[in-house]
Amino acid sequence: MSEPTTAPQYIPEQTALEMRRIAHELSNSLEVIVQTSYLLGLAELKAPADEWLKMLDSGVNKALEQNLALRDFIKKNSQP
Repeated sequence: MSEPTTAPQYIPEQTALEMRRIAHELSNSLEVIVQTSYLLGLAELKAPADEWLKMLDSGVNKALEQNLALRDFIKKNSQP
C-alpha cells in the first residue's frame, strides 16, 4: 500500500510577505551593527574594550547566521 501524498504546508502568502519584510529590516539593522563593529576593530582598543569588541563580533556573527536561517526558512516554506 502506498502512503497518501499530502500537499506541502506553505506559510500563508500574507504572512510570508510580512516575514520577508521584517527579515529585510532586520538585515538593514544588522548591517549598521556590522559596519560599526568593523570600524571599532580598526581602532586600537585597550582592555577591557578589546574583549567587548570580541563579544560584539561573536554576537553579530550569530545574529547574521540566524537571520540567514530565517530568510532560508521563509523561502523554503513559501509558495513558489
